[in-house]
Amino acid sequence: MISVIIPAYNEEKVIAATLKELIPGAESGELEVIVVCNGCSDKTADVVASFGTAIRCIETPEPSKTNALNLGDEVASGFPRIYLDADVVLTLEAIRQIAQVLQSGRFLAAAPKMYMDTRHASWLVRCYYEVWQQLPYIREGLIGVGVYALSQDGRKRFDTFPQIIADDGYIRALFQTHERTSVDSCRSLVRAPATLEGLLKIKTRSRLGHYELKKKFPELLKNEKKQYGLAMFESLKQVCLWPKLLVYLYVNFHARCRANKYARTQKFSGWERDDSSRDLF
Repeated sequence: MISVIIPAYNEEKVIAATLKELIPGAESGELEVIVVCNGCSDKTADVVASFGTAIRCIETPEPSKTNALNLGDEVASGFPRIYLDADVVLTLEAIRQIAQVLQSGRFLAAAPKMYMDTRHASWLVRCYYEVWQQLPYIREGLIGVGVYALSQDGRKRFDTFPQIIADDGYIRALFQTHERTSVDSCRSLVRAPATLEGLLKIKTRSRLGHYELKKKFPELLKNEKKQYGLAMFESLKQVCLWPKLLVYLYVNFHARCRANKYARTQKFSGWERDDSSRDLF
């Protein structure tokens, strides 16, 4: 049995689209889907309940993603174990392919490739993601794809999820490059924010999460080898990308400034969520 854990915080607009891709077609005993509604004040739990007994719904008043992941882990029984964001679409076939890769025993962690849906995004947002998706760090997977999976041995690498912002960054840093992989044959669907304001919120949270990891788990970040300089140099060779590079640098600069402010004033306890992509439903 493959276990899929989905933390959900006020996701009534998007959770149905995510669950519809998982349930139809699954064989008996093949899939265990657990949705953990954490601190929801909307109808997320009601939407999940409408799918019947095929999905287990857990509710907790604490609005914490990592606590939700831990609650899901406590009741999950299957491996590989897949951790999926509630606003990300992953097909049943993609889950099967990821599970097959992990069951081979070669890798401990895996994630699909990402398809960034920018159809409803502004020109500035599309510019940013065109550059961002070319970075080697992003192409390696487990970051920004909204889903990651662990084998049973991979899950033994840590006890419980720590209370941090960047759970995906933490998981990726637990494994050496040869222990994790990106499954090229499948994709997760991630919807880009519609506005520049929404993009800044996402990137501020991402940067804040990196600062927190660096402070709490500095030894883990030694597993990360980022080559931004080389990636930027390669992008500069493409004249058509120059305006988009300016957008990318602008967003990164402002996200860093905003994250630094949050880190100083709120000590990693406060961050914003973009709802512009969710409002499209």
